[in-house]
Amino acid sequence: MKHKIGFNALSRTTSERTALKRNMVTSLFRYERIETTKAKALEVRKMAEKMITRAKVDNVHNRRMIARDIYDEAVLDKLFKEIAPLFASRNGGYTRILKTGYRLGDAAEMVILELVEKTAKKDDKADKKKAEKKSKKTEKAAK
Repeated sequence: MKHKIGFNALSRTTSERTALKRNMVTSLFRYERIETTKAKALEVRKMAEKMITRAKVDNVHNRRMIARDIYDEAVLDKLFKEIAPLFASRNGGYTRILKTGYRLGDAAEMVILELVEKTAKKDDKADKKKAEKKSKKTEKAAK
């Protein structure tokens, strides 16, 4: 039994593991989706969810706490001004993990880790464009 094991060490030392998580969380907030292994995604998800929850309240203390892990000022600003307001009404579950298959080299399970609301907004825009195209076609057909 695996009692009192709170995280996956990912076969790395502490400093390597924290650097990996910081880089992956920064990439997640920069690009809104990343492709990685399932084990890494599960660990990065914990860190990202806590950061988004903290970023909902934009004050100096929260900015400094998150700036300990996100060194890029542009990404930090994006988190507080663009990403966190999208999740203001949501109490958790800010990320989604989609399985994509297995990596060819070592058969590691690969997944896509993405932000939920960002993809929902993109899907809404795509649906609106499709609806506009259909309405234009029906107008031409009616003439």
